Amino acid sequence: MAKVYYEKDADLELLRGKTIAIIGFGNQGAAQAQNLKDSGLNVIIGAVEGSRSWKAAQEVGIEALPVADAAKKGEIIQILIPDEVQGKVYKESIRKHLKKGKTLMFSHGFNIHFRAIKPPKDVDVIMVAPKGPGHMVRQTYIDGAGVPCLIAIHQDATGNAKATALAYAKGIGGSRAGVFETTFKEETETDLFGEQTVLCGGCSSLIKAGFETLVEAGYQPEMAYFECCHELKLIVDLIYKQGILGMRKAISNTAEYGDLTVGPKIIDAKVKNKMKLALKRIQKGAFAREWLKENKDGCKNFNALRDKDREHQIEKVGGELRGMMHWLKG
Repeated sequence: MAKVYYEKDADLELLRGKTIAIIGFGNQGAAQAQNLKDSGLNVIIGAVEGSRSWKAAQEVGIEALPVADAAKKGEIIQILIPDEVQGKVYKESIRKHLKKGKTLMFSHGFNIHFRAIKPPKDVDVIMVAPKGPGHMVRQTYIDGAGVPCLIAIHQDATGNAKATALAYAKGIGGSRAGVFETTFKEETETDLFGEQTVLCGGCSSLIKAGFETLVEAGYQPEMAYFECCHELKLIVDLIYKQGILGMRKAISNTAEYGDLTVGPKIIDAKVKNKMKLALKRIQKGAFAREWLKENKDGCKNFNALRDKDREHQIEKVGGELRGMMHWLKG
């Protein structure tokens, strides 16, 4: 079992008097910045002047500066902008301000692990990655709890990198729930794998395949949507709270028997072998190179794939059905 760190293991005083520059004020940036501010720490935001992020930061009482100015002023620089633009922003606005002894931070290891960002050797490079979306990071903090966090150390130039990571995790509420130590490599590769094969890619493709199978067999699209998409939340919520075995205790014996006997025939050895191939592409950097090139080329293929899925029948049927569910609009 991995060691888990809690409140007593982290010293928030290590961050007192230091300026923490959060680059970006989106989902994670807004949550982390506000939690740090509420923990009594000095936080500034780096953003495009006059942008929505700039105005949003000012509205909650956090100083917003151009990215280069924030990086210059910050002793700890946390980059929380999308993976695909981090390298460009780093080279243009951050790199020249990384003076000896500063800390460069991330919440995902993509750009460090795949070397799109190559920091100088005399700065600490760390990661603090909450295992939950920004709104949850913020709300659980307000509620007096927190979201579990991962920490990782890529460079420890000062000898204090791990202590800084733990202190930052405490500042955003992570040590209330538990902080797990990992590596940039492990976090990046497992995160990409999970997204591609299970959480996003695997799940959405499974939903569409199930929907198509029922519709092509002559069943009403609405029935196919309810059975293959709508009810998924019930199952995921049960797994989230109680694990797979807990979910099986909550469903009927008929459903559990079908789960145990048919499920492995759908997600079989061939699927697992394809997952292994996907993992190898991630490990070898092929996916990262493809994704960065896609952005460099203007995201033509990415946008075409998005447009194609927007036209899928499940989106039209689902939109109409969700429109009837007033409780989803709250």
